[in-house]
Amino acid sequence: MVTLWAFLSQVLDTDKTCHNAVSKIIAYLAGEGVEIPSTDTSAYCQARSRLPEKLLEQLFGQSAQNLEAKVTAEHLWCGRNVKVIDGSTVSMPDTVENQKAYPQPNTQKAGCGFPIAKIGVIFSLVTGAAVALVIDVLKTHDIKLARQLYQFLNPLDLLVGDRAFCAYADIVAIKNLNCDAVFRKHQSRTTSMRNGKISGACDKLVTWYKPKVCPKSLSKDEFEALPSTLTVREIYYYIVIPGFRTQRVSLITTLLDRATYPTLEIVRLYGKRWDVELDLRHLKTTLGMDVLRCKTPSMVRKEIYVYLLAYNLLRSLMWSSGTTYGSPPLRLSVQGTRHHLNNFVTQLLAAPIAKGERIYCTLLKVIAHKAVPERPGRSEPRVRKRRPKAYPLMTKSRHELHEQLQTA
Repeated sequence: MVTLWAFLSQVLDTDKTCHNAVSKIIAYLAGEGVEIPSTDTSAYCQARSRLPEKLLEQLFGQSAQNLEAKVTAEHLWCGRNVKVIDGSTVSMPDTVENQKAYPQPNTQKAGCGFPIAKIGVIFSLVTGAAVALVIDVLKTHDIKLARQLYQFLNPLDLLVGDRAFCAYADIVAIKNLNCDAVFRKHQSRTTSMRNGKISGACDKLVTWYKPKVCPKSLSKDEFEALPSTLTVREIYYYIVIPGFRTQRVSLITTLLDRATYPTLEIVRLYGKRWDVELDLRHLKTTLGMDVLRCKTPSMVRKEIYVYLLAYNLLRSLMWSSGTTYGSPPLRLSVQGTRHHLNNFVTQLLAAPIAKGERIYCTLLKVIAHKAVPERPGRSEPRVRKRRPKAYPLMTKSRHELHEQLQTA
């Protein structure tokens, strides 16, 4: 438990060094009146490597399930629990083991790049928590990641995603799970246009036909099991917000009943798909998961699971704070919650039960004070004000550059 707590505190802290984590352990154990361990980080790193990967995966899944259990009918969209799917990448130290498991892009020279892993994540639109994760190599297509994630959907879930997931076989697979989907229409499917405007009704039922050739991502048996036709609902609309790159959106959904699922509600729902980009930004930028620190593939996967576990614990605090003090949990600040938790945790650990409960209630109260204003349709210029350092990019391995310095 001490090792797991130190690992969690390590990913939640801005100083993510093992030395800082060991310092926290020593401070905690000193308060408990037990023997103080060595300040050397080797023992902590060995203890951390002994944490089973399956345990961390299960803890992450349990944290998501515990938070999902708190969702009531009033929080659902048209009576449905909405999940959002997306993919991203994370980099890691340039070691031989990491390069072998998660090779760097082919466009980068040896010694000049970093190993990169591709991750696929499903987030809950209601709580903001991550509910499922898969990790693979960089070349893995988003569709392949998604097909490993469908098993984590519950009956009657509604899955929202961008155009990368809008494939015939995937919509069939989601329907077979008694779930529904709202995807942006894939660019390979043509849209009937006339004078720059979409022709026909903006909300209509269309029939899709099974592909004539088996896709490479499907086996022959999977392709043969697909139905010959599929009825979907197609919704077109335009975006007139200045600064938005996308001006025309075509949606494909399996929600065929217009009375139960009105057009405008589906359009608004897809507008919230952007929340998954913010969730990934919180993970990668706010918490710092974009650049991992572990030097072996197994520890890299453990580090990712601990990051998502820590993120879900923050979301649980935000949910408890918002529902207790009447603030929308998704409007609370992830960064502010992390700051408050890091500052309160030492007092929580040292306090007796009765006092600890009072401190915890105070923690929830101050978290509720840090609300982020809702700014729909906000757009900013895609520019950077702060100039980067004028150093050239690395085009040779460090070994070659050292030899070049020696001969200069």
